[in-house]
Amino acid sequence: MNDFNERSQPASTEAGPSSAPPQRPGAPGGNGRRKAAFALVALAAALLAVGIVPRIRASEALTAQRAAQGTLTVSVVRPSPAPADQDLVLPGAAMPFADASIYARTSGYISRWNTDIGAHVKAGQLLALIAAPDLDAQLRQARADEAVAQANFDYAKVTAQRWQAMLKTQSVAQQDADTKANDMEAKRAMLAAAQANVAHLAELVSYERVTAPFDGVVTARNVDVGALVTAGGTPGTPGLSGELFHVEQVDALRVFVDVPQDSAADVTTGTPVYLSTQQYPGRRFAARVARSAGVIDPASRTLRVEVDVDNRDGALMPGGYVEAHLLLHSATPALELPVSALLFRPSGVTVAVVGPDGKTALKTVHIGRDFGTRVEITDGLSPTDRVIDNPGDAITAGEPVSIAAAAAAAPAATPSHRS
Repeated sequence: MNDFNERSQPASTEAGPSSAPPQRPGAPGGNGRRKAAFALVALAAALLAVGIVPRIRASEALTAQRAAQGTLTVSVVRPSPAPADQDLVLPGAAMPFADASIYARTSGYISRWNTDIGAHVKAGQLLALIAAPDLDAQLRQARADEAVAQANFDYAKVTAQRWQAMLKTQSVAQQDADTKANDMEAKRAMLAAAQANVAHLAELVSYERVTAPFDGVVTARNVDVGALVTAGGTPGTPGLSGELFHVEQVDALRVFVDVPQDSAADVTTGTPVYLSTQQYPGRRFAARVARSAGVIDPASRTLRVEVDVDNRDGALMPGGYVEAHLLLHSATPALELPVSALLFRPSGVTVAVVGPDGKTALKTVHIGRDFGTRVEITDGLSPTDRVIDNPGDAITAGEPVSIAAAAAAAPAATPSHRS
Protein backbone atom coordinates (compact mmCIF):
# COMPACT_ATOMS: atom_id res chain seq x y z
CA MET A 1 0.00 0.00 0.00
CA ASN A 2 2.71 2.38 0.88
CA ASP A 3 4.66 1.36 -2.16
CA PHE A 4 1.77 2.16 -4.34
CA ASN A 5 1.33 5.60 -2.80
CA GLU A 6 4.98 6.38 -3.13
CA ARG A 7 5.01 5.37 -6.79
CA SER A 8 1.95 7.29 -7.68
CA GLN A 9 2.88 10.55 -6.00
CA PRO A 10 5.85 11.50 -8.15
CA ALA A 11 3.92 10.83 -11.24
CA SER A 12 1.35 13.31 -10.07
CA THR A 13 4.07 15.80 -9.35
CA GLU A 14 5.57 15.49 -12.79
CA ALA A 15 2.29 15.73 -14.54
CA GLY A 16 1.18 18.80 -12.59
CA PRO A 17 3.22 21.41 -14.37
CA SER A 18 2.16 20.26 -17.89
CA SER A 19 -1.57 20.29 -17.15
CA ALA A 20 -3.33 23.72 -17.80
CA PRO A 21 -5.53 24.77 -14.97
CA PRO A 22 -9.09 25.88 -15.83
CA GLN A 23 -9.23 29.62 -16.73
CA ARG A 24 -11.66 32.09 -15.18
CA PRO A 25 -13.97 34.21 -17.27
CA GLY A 26 -11.91 37.31 -16.76
CA ALA A 27 -8.68 35.72 -18.02
CA PRO A 28 -6.71 37.50 -20.80
CA GLY A 29 -7.18 34.75 -23.36
CA GLY A 30 -11.00 35.09 -23.43
CA ASN A 31 -10.92 38.85 -23.98
CA GLY A 32 -8.82 38.49 -27.13
CA ARG A 33 -11.24 36.09 -28.70
CA ARG A 34 -14.17 38.40 -28.00
CA LYS A 35 -12.38 41.39 -29.49
CA ALA A 36 -11.62 39.45 -32.61
CA ALA A 37 -15.24 38.42 -32.91
CA PHE A 38 -16.44 41.99 -32.44
CA ALA A 39 -13.99 43.22 -35.10
CA LEU A 40 -15.32 40.68 -37.56
CA VAL A 41 -18.90 41.77 -36.86
CA ALA A 42 -18.00 45.48 -37.26
CA LEU A 43 -16.20 44.76 -40.54
CA ALA A 44 -19.19 42.88 -41.86
CA ALA A 45 -21.53 45.74 -40.83
CA ALA A 46 -19.26 48.29 -42.54
CA LEU A 47 -19.19 46.26 -45.73
CA LEU A 48 -22.97 46.02 -45.65
CA ALA A 49 -23.27 49.80 -45.08
CA VAL A 50 -20.93 50.59 -47.97
CA GLY A 51 -22.77 48.33 -50.39
CA ILE A 52 -26.43 48.56 -49.37
CA VAL A 53 -26.95 52.07 -47.94
CA PRO A 54 -25.98 53.94 -51.17
CA ARG A 55 -28.34 51.70 -53.09
CA ILE A 56 -31.12 52.50 -50.67
CA ARG A 57 -30.40 56.21 -50.94
CA ALA A 58 -30.25 56.05 -54.76
CA SER A 59 -33.59 54.27 -54.77
CA GLU A 60 -35.10 56.93 -52.54
CA ALA A 61 -33.68 59.74 -54.76
CA LEU A 62 -35.08 58.03 -57.85
CA THR A 63 -38.47 57.75 -56.21
CA ALA A 64 -38.38 61.44 -55.25
CA GLN A 65 -37.33 62.39 -58.78
CA ARG A 66 -40.16 60.42 -60.28
CA ALA A 67 -42.59 62.12 -57.93
CA ALA A 68 -41.17 65.54 -58.84
CA GLN A 69 -41.48 64.76 -62.54
CA GLY A 70 -45.02 63.64 -62.05
CA THR A 71 -45.98 67.00 -60.42
CA LEU A 72 -44.97 70.10 -62.38
CA THR A 73 -43.92 73.16 -60.38
CA VAL A 74 -45.31 76.37 -61.87
CA SER A 75 -45.44 80.06 -61.04
CA VAL A 76 -48.78 81.83 -61.23
CA VAL A 77 -49.95 85.42 -61.67
CA ARG A 78 -53.22 87.05 -60.80
CA PRO A 79 -55.09 89.12 -63.42
CA SER A 80 -54.98 92.80 -62.54
CA PRO A 81 -57.31 95.60 -63.67
CA ALA A 82 -56.25 97.15 -66.96
CA PRO A 83 -55.62 100.93 -66.92
CA ALA A 84 -58.34 103.20 -68.24
CA ASP A 85 -55.79 105.42 -70.01
CA GLN A 86 -53.27 104.16 -72.51
CA ASP A 87 -50.30 105.99 -73.99
CA LEU A 88 -50.39 104.64 -77.52
CA VAL A 89 -47.05 105.35 -79.19
CA LEU A 90 -47.02 105.11 -82.98
CA PRO A 91 -44.32 105.91 -85.55
CA GLY A 92 -44.97 108.78 -87.90
CA ALA A 93 -43.35 110.75 -90.70
CA ALA A 94 -43.27 114.53 -90.50
CA MET A 95 -44.32 116.04 -93.84
CA PRO A 96 -44.56 119.69 -94.91
CA PHE A 97 -48.00 121.23 -94.57
CA ALA A 98 -47.82 122.26 -98.24
CA ASP A 99 -45.51 120.89 -100.89
CA ALA A 100 -45.26 122.23 -104.46
CA SER A 101 -43.14 121.50 -107.49
CA ILE A 102 -42.68 124.61 -109.67
CA TYR A 103 -42.79 124.03 -113.44
CA ALA A 104 -42.47 126.42 -116.37
CA ARG A 105 -45.77 127.49 -117.95
CA THR A 106 -44.06 129.17 -120.87
CA SER A 107 -41.08 128.19 -123.02
CA GLY A 108 -37.88 130.21 -123.03
CA TYR A 109 -34.46 130.68 -121.44
CA ILE A 110 -33.70 131.35 -117.79
CA SER A 111 -32.45 134.92 -117.74
CA ARG A 112 -31.83 134.93 -113.97
CA TRP A 113 -32.79 133.17 -110.76
CA ASN A 114 -33.15 134.92 -107.40
CA THR A 115 -33.40 132.14 -104.80
CA ASP A 116 -31.40 129.03 -104.04
CA ILE A 117 -32.03 126.02 -101.79
CA GLY A 118 -32.68 126.89 -98.17
CA ALA A 119 -34.04 130.34 -98.98
CA HIS A 120 -37.18 131.38 -97.12
CA VAL A 121 -39.62 132.93 -99.56
CA LYS A 122 -42.98 134.68 -99.34
CA ALA A 123 -46.04 134.01 -101.47
CA GLY A 124 -45.62 135.75 -104.86
CA GLN A 125 -41.89 136.31 -104.44
CA LEU A 126 -39.90 136.08 -107.70
CA LEU A 127 -37.88 132.85 -107.94
CA ALA A 128 -36.62 133.14 -111.52
CA LEU A 129 -37.25 135.04 -114.75
CA ILE A 130 -37.74 133.38 -118.14
CA ALA A 131 -36.80 135.27 -121.31
CA ALA A 132 -39.24 134.54 -124.19
CA PRO A 133 -38.74 137.19 -126.94
CA ASP A 134 -40.95 135.39 -129.43
CA LEU A 135 -43.80 135.30 -126.93
CA ASP A 136 -43.37 139.01 -126.22
CA ALA A 137 -43.57 139.70 -129.99
CA GLN A 138 -46.76 137.65 -130.25
CA LEU A 139 -48.29 139.70 -127.46
CA ARG A 140 -47.40 142.96 -129.24
CA GLN A 141 -48.93 141.66 -132.47
CA ALA A 142 -52.07 140.58 -130.64
CA ARG A 143 -52.45 144.00 -129.09
CA ALA A 144 -52.08 145.60 -132.53
CA ASP A 145 -54.77 143.29 -133.89
CA GLU A 146 -56.92 144.29 -130.93
CA ALA A 147 -56.46 147.96 -131.84
CA VAL A 148 -57.50 147.29 -135.46
CA ALA A 149 -60.53 145.35 -134.29
CA GLN A 150 -61.43 148.17 -131.93
CA ALA A 151 -61.22 150.74 -134.72
CA ASN A 152 -63.31 148.63 -137.09
CA PHE A 153 -65.92 148.13 -134.42
CA ASP A 154 -66.07 151.83 -133.59
CA TYR A 155 -66.52 152.72 -137.29
CA ALA A 156 -69.18 150.03 -137.77
CA LYS A 157 -71.01 151.24 -134.69
CA VAL A 158 -71.13 154.85 -135.85
CA THR A 159 -72.25 153.78 -139.31
CA ALA A 160 -75.00 151.62 -137.92
CA GLN A 161 -76.23 154.46 -135.73
CA ARG A 162 -76.35 156.84 -138.73
CA TRP A 163 -78.28 154.38 -140.86
CA GLN A 164 -80.77 153.91 -138.06
CA ALA A 165 -81.29 157.69 -137.91
CA MET A 166 -81.81 157.88 -141.69
CA LEU A 167 -84.24 154.96 -141.51
CA LYS A 168 -86.52 157.02 -139.34
CA THR A 169 -86.83 159.64 -142.13
CA GLN A 170 -87.27 156.92 -144.78
CA SER A 171 -84.01 158.03 -146.42
CA VAL A 172 -82.65 154.48 -146.61
CA ALA A 173 -84.20 151.07 -146.97
CA GLN A 174 -84.75 148.81 -143.98
CA GLN A 175 -82.53 146.13 -145.44
CA ASP A 176 -79.58 148.46 -145.78
CA ALA A 177 -79.99 149.61 -142.17
CA ASP A 178 -80.09 146.00 -140.99
CA THR A 179 -76.94 145.23 -142.98
CA LYS A 180 -75.04 147.98 -141.23
CA ALA A 181 -76.28 146.78 -137.83
CA ASN A 182 -75.15 143.21 -138.55
CA ASP A 183 -71.77 144.48 -139.71
CA MET A 184 -71.39 146.28 -136.39
CA GLU A 185 -72.13 143.05 -134.48
CA ALA A 186 -69.57 141.17 -136.55
CA LYS A 187 -66.97 143.78 -135.79
CA ARG A 188 -67.87 143.50 -132.10
CA ALA A 189 -67.23 139.73 -132.19
CA MET A 190 -63.90 140.24 -133.95
CA LEU A 191 -62.94 142.73 -131.26
CA ALA A 192 -63.85 140.25 -128.51
CA ALA A 193 -61.70 137.56 -130.18
CA ALA A 194 -58.78 139.96 -130.43
CA GLN A 195 -59.16 140.90 -126.77
CA ALA A 196 -59.24 137.22 -125.76
CA ASN A 197 -56.07 136.54 -127.72
CA VAL A 198 -54.35 139.45 -126.00
CA ALA A 199 -55.45 138.17 -122.58
CA HIS A 200 -54.16 134.66 -123.40
CA LEU A 201 -50.76 135.88 -124.52
CA ALA A 202 -50.55 138.31 -121.62
CA GLU A 203 -51.14 135.39 -119.23
CA LEU A 204 -48.37 133.42 -120.89
CA VAL A 205 -46.05 136.38 -120.65
CA SER A 206 -46.86 136.69 -116.95
CA TYR A 207 -45.55 133.13 -116.54
CA GLU A 208 -42.14 134.42 -117.48
CA ARG A 209 -42.01 135.41 -113.82
CA VAL A 210 -41.66 132.20 -111.76
CA THR A 211 -43.02 133.01 -108.30
CA ALA A 212 -43.50 131.20 -105.00
CA PRO A 213 -47.05 129.87 -104.47
CA PHE A 214 -46.94 130.24 -100.67
CA ASP A 215 -44.65 131.10 -97.78
CA GLY A 216 -42.04 128.39 -97.43
CA VAL A 217 -38.51 127.19 -98.05
CA VAL A 218 -36.90 126.41 -101.39
CA THR A 219 -35.71 122.83 -101.12
CA ALA A 220 -34.55 122.31 -104.72
CA ARG A 221 -33.27 124.44 -107.63
CA ASN A 222 -32.77 122.50 -110.84
CA VAL A 223 -32.01 125.27 -113.39
CA ASP A 224 -29.35 127.86 -114.03
CA VAL A 225 -28.98 130.97 -116.16
CA GLY A 226 -29.27 130.20 -119.87
CA ALA A 227 -31.07 126.88 -119.42
CA LEU A 228 -33.84 126.21 -121.91
CA VAL A 229 -37.18 125.35 -120.33
CA THR A 230 -40.39 124.28 -122.02
CA ALA A 231 -43.96 124.89 -121.01
CA GLY A 232 -45.85 122.11 -119.21
CA GLY A 233 -42.85 120.19 -117.91
CA THR A 234 -42.92 116.49 -117.21
CA PRO A 235 -43.49 115.76 -113.49
CA GLY A 236 -40.57 114.03 -111.83
CA THR A 237 -38.02 115.35 -114.35
CA PRO A 238 -35.74 118.06 -112.89
CA GLY A 239 -34.74 121.05 -114.98
CA LEU A 240 -35.31 121.70 -118.70
CA SER A 241 -38.75 120.16 -119.32
CA GLY A 242 -39.28 119.26 -115.67
CA GLU A 243 -39.26 120.77 -112.18
CA LEU A 244 -37.58 124.15 -111.83
CA PHE A 245 -37.93 124.68 -108.08
CA HIS A 246 -39.38 122.80 -105.14
CA VAL A 247 -40.98 124.77 -102.30
CA GLU A 248 -42.20 123.37 -98.96
CA GLN A 249 -44.17 125.04 -96.20
CA VAL A 250 -42.35 124.10 -93.00
CA ASP A 251 -43.79 126.46 -90.39
CA ALA A 252 -46.50 123.82 -89.89
CA LEU A 253 -46.09 120.09 -90.44
CA ARG A 254 -48.41 117.17 -91.04
CA VAL A 255 -47.64 113.87 -89.33
CA PHE A 256 -49.36 110.77 -90.68
CA VAL A 257 -49.77 107.83 -88.30
CA ASP A 258 -51.52 104.49 -88.76
CA VAL A 259 -53.66 103.53 -85.76
CA PRO A 260 -54.33 99.79 -85.25
CA GLN A 261 -57.91 98.68 -85.76
CA ASP A 262 -58.50 97.78 -82.10
CA SER A 263 -57.71 101.39 -81.07
CA ALA A 264 -59.17 103.19 -84.09
CA ALA A 265 -62.56 103.82 -82.45
CA ASP A 266 -60.91 105.74 -79.58
CA VAL A 267 -59.09 108.22 -81.83
CA THR A 268 -61.04 111.39 -82.70
CA THR A 269 -60.19 114.98 -83.55
CA GLY A 270 -60.18 115.78 -79.82
CA THR A 271 -57.79 113.03 -78.76
CA PRO A 272 -54.82 114.43 -76.77
CA VAL A 273 -51.53 113.93 -78.60
CA TYR A 274 -47.94 115.12 -78.52
CA LEU A 275 -44.85 114.32 -80.54
CA SER A 276 -41.35 113.30 -79.52
CA THR A 277 -38.13 112.74 -81.43
CA GLN A 278 -34.68 111.37 -80.64
CA GLN A 279 -33.03 114.67 -81.56
CA TYR A 280 -34.68 116.37 -78.57
CA PRO A 281 -34.81 113.90 -75.65
CA GLY A 282 -37.49 114.76 -73.13
CA ARG A 283 -39.10 117.48 -75.27
CA ARG A 284 -42.78 117.24 -76.12
CA PHE A 285 -44.08 118.97 -79.23
CA ALA A 286 -47.67 120.08 -78.82
CA ALA A 287 -49.88 118.78 -81.63
CA ARG A 288 -53.50 118.00 -82.44
CA VAL A 289 -55.38 115.30 -84.31
CA ALA A 290 -56.61 117.30 -87.31
CA ARG A 291 -58.44 114.65 -89.32
CA SER A 292 -58.64 110.94 -90.06
CA ALA A 293 -59.41 108.88 -93.13
CA GLY A 294 -62.48 107.40 -91.46
CA VAL A 295 -61.91 103.97 -93.00
CA ILE A 296 -59.74 100.97 -92.16
CA ASP A 297 -57.09 100.09 -94.71
CA PRO A 298 -57.89 96.48 -95.68
CA ALA A 299 -54.22 95.74 -96.38
CA SER A 300 -52.78 96.86 -93.01
CA ARG A 301 -55.99 96.97 -90.88
CA THR A 302 -55.06 100.44 -89.69
CA LEU A 303 -56.68 103.88 -89.66
CA ARG A 304 -54.73 106.73 -91.29
CA VAL A 305 -54.74 109.78 -88.95
CA GLU A 306 -53.24 113.20 -89.63
CA VAL A 307 -51.65 115.13 -86.77
CA ASP A 308 -50.78 118.81 -87.25
CA VAL A 309 -47.91 120.42 -85.33
CA ASP A 310 -46.74 124.03 -85.13
CA ASN A 311 -43.13 124.22 -86.37
CA ARG A 312 -42.49 127.97 -86.55
CA ASP A 313 -39.24 127.50 -84.62
CA GLY A 314 -38.01 125.05 -87.28
CA ALA A 315 -37.07 122.37 -84.76
CA LEU A 316 -38.64 119.54 -86.77
CA MET A 317 -37.51 118.82 -90.30
CA PRO A 318 -39.91 117.58 -92.97
CA GLY A 319 -39.35 113.94 -93.81
CA GLY A 320 -38.00 113.11 -90.35
CA TYR A 321 -39.12 110.27 -88.08
CA VAL A 322 -41.20 111.17 -85.03
CA GLU A 323 -43.25 109.31 -82.45
CA ALA A 324 -46.87 110.28 -81.88
CA HIS A 325 -48.15 109.74 -78.33
CA LEU A 326 -51.93 109.40 -78.33
CA LEU A 327 -53.63 109.32 -74.92
CA LEU A 328 -56.55 106.92 -75.32
CA HIS A 329 -59.26 106.54 -72.67
CA SER A 330 -61.33 103.38 -72.25
CA ALA A 331 -64.69 103.68 -70.52
CA THR A 332 -64.80 99.95 -69.63
CA PRO A 333 -61.27 98.66 -68.91
CA ALA A 334 -61.01 94.89 -68.43
CA LEU A 335 -58.26 92.68 -66.95
CA GLU A 336 -54.66 92.44 -68.06
CA LEU A 337 -52.00 89.73 -68.09
CA PRO A 338 -48.33 89.53 -69.07
CA VAL A 339 -47.75 88.37 -72.62
CA SER A 340 -45.66 85.48 -71.28
CA ALA A 341 -48.83 83.84 -69.91
CA LEU A 342 -50.47 83.43 -73.34
CA LEU A 343 -50.63 80.25 -75.38
CA PHE A 344 -51.42 80.44 -79.07
CA ARG A 345 -53.39 77.37 -80.01
CA PRO A 346 -55.38 76.52 -83.17
CA SER A 347 -58.56 77.15 -81.18
CA GLY A 348 -57.42 80.69 -80.33
CA VAL A 349 -55.46 82.51 -77.64
CA THR A 350 -55.43 80.35 -74.49
CA VAL A 351 -54.23 80.65 -70.89
CA ALA A 352 -53.53 77.82 -68.43
CA VAL A 353 -54.97 78.23 -64.92
CA VAL A 354 -54.57 76.21 -61.73
CA GLY A 355 -57.91 74.95 -60.43
CA PRO A 356 -58.93 74.36 -56.79
CA ASP A 357 -57.97 70.68 -57.14
CA GLY A 358 -54.38 71.59 -58.05
CA LYS A 359 -54.79 70.55 -61.68
CA THR A 360 -54.48 72.64 -64.81
CA ALA A 361 -57.35 73.93 -66.90
CA LEU A 362 -57.22 75.73 -70.26
CA LYS A 363 -59.30 78.84 -71.02
CA THR A 364 -59.77 80.53 -74.37
CA VAL A 365 -59.54 84.32 -74.01
CA HIS A 366 -59.92 87.39 -76.24
CA ILE A 367 -57.23 90.07 -76.43
CA GLY A 368 -58.13 93.77 -76.30
CA ARG A 369 -55.57 96.56 -76.05
CA ASP A 370 -51.88 95.87 -76.36
CA PHE A 371 -49.67 97.49 -73.70
CA GLY A 372 -46.40 96.03 -74.96
CA THR A 373 -45.31 93.49 -72.33
CA ARG A 374 -48.91 93.15 -71.08
CA VAL A 375 -52.22 92.79 -72.88
CA GLU A 376 -55.83 93.43 -71.98
CA ILE A 377 -58.07 90.35 -71.72
CA THR A 378 -61.63 91.34 -72.61
CA ASP A 379 -63.30 87.95 -72.21
CA GLY A 380 -62.70 84.46 -70.82
CA LEU A 381 -60.94 85.34 -67.55
CA SER A 382 -61.99 86.15 -63.99
CA PRO A 383 -60.07 88.17 -61.38
CA THR A 384 -59.68 85.14 -59.09
CA ASP A 385 -58.01 82.89 -61.65
CA ARG A 386 -54.51 81.68 -60.94
CA VAL A 387 -52.86 81.94 -64.34
CA ILE A 388 -49.69 80.00 -65.03
CA ASP A 389 -46.87 82.26 -66.17
CA ASN A 390 -44.54 80.95 -68.90
CA PRO A 391 -46.42 77.67 -69.44
CA GLY A 392 -44.86 75.03 -71.63
CA ASP A 393 -46.22 74.57 -75.12
CA ALA A 394 -47.07 70.95 -74.34
CA ILE A 395 -49.16 71.72 -71.26
CA THR A 396 -52.61 70.11 -71.26
CA ALA A 397 -55.69 70.23 -69.10
CA GLY A 398 -55.83 67.99 -66.02
CA GLU A 399 -52.11 67.91 -65.21
CA PRO A 400 -51.30 67.98 -61.47
CA VAL A 401 -49.07 70.93 -60.61
CA SER A 402 -47.57 72.55 -57.57
CA ILE A 403 -47.29 76.30 -57.19
CA ALA A 404 -43.88 77.73 -56.44
CA ALA A 405 -43.89 79.33 -52.99
CA ALA A 406 -42.12 82.51 -54.10
CA ALA A 407 -44.49 82.98 -57.00
CA ALA A 408 -47.53 82.36 -54.86
CA ALA A 409 -46.44 84.84 -52.21
CA ALA A 410 -45.23 87.64 -54.48
CA PRO A 411 -47.94 89.95 -55.84
CA ALA A 412 -48.17 90.54 -59.57
CA ALA A 413 -46.18 93.65 -60.55
CA THR A 414 -47.90 96.20 -62.73
CA PRO A 415 -45.41 97.84 -65.11
CA SER A 416 -45.92 101.14 -66.85
CA HIS A 417 -48.19 100.73 -69.83
CA ARG A 418 -46.57 101.87 -72.99
CA SER A 419 -47.50 100.54 -76.39
